[in-house]
Amino acid sequence: MFYRDERLALFIDGSNLYAAAKALGFDIDYKLLRQEFMQRGKLLRAYYYTALLENDDYSPIRPLVDWLHYNGFTMVTKPAKEFTDSQGRRKVKGNMDIELTVDAMETAEHVDHIVLFSGDGDFRPLVEALQRRGCRVSVVSTIRSQPPMIADDLRRQADNFIELESLKDVIGRPPREPRPMDDHAEEAVE
Repeated sequence: MFYRDERLALFIDGSNLYAAAKALGFDIDYKLLRQEFMQRGKLLRAYYYTALLENDDYSPIRPLVDWLHYNGFTMVTKPAKEFTDSQGRRKVKGNMDIELTVDAMETAEHVDHIVLFSGDGDFRPLVEALQRRGCRVSVVSTIRSQPPMIADDLRRQADNFIELESLKDVIGRPPREPRPMDDHAEEAVE
């Protein structure tokens, strides 16, 4: 539930939202996403969090990051860390939970409602802390994927759970055919 006069802030866990939308078979149109929440209240800020591979000549997520930055999103990025696991596979790690949590806590005094686009159960204490500060918190993720992409305790803690699939017709577009370099843009970053 949204109220037209409430001040909103969006906090988007990029890799988590990408994985949830991919599991549901669609891509997010971020222009439509921003417009949708501008209609639901007074959107003050839309944050997008992602880790970037800095040492690659071309990062498949760079065009999205640039587009979001030029189109009203506050981008929060950091270099992803590359390592080789015990089986010799190249892995990428870039957790943005702390950055998102700090920004949400700092923003809480300026907004009435925070919308968190993530199903990560690590955010349950954040949601609880925001609620203690008087913010309503909606969480956007999905229970319709196998397995569900949202932690049950996060869903229970939120004031409102928004099923991502219910937004598909409003903010979605059909997935693009992957290009050779584009296969796993957000997927690779955990």
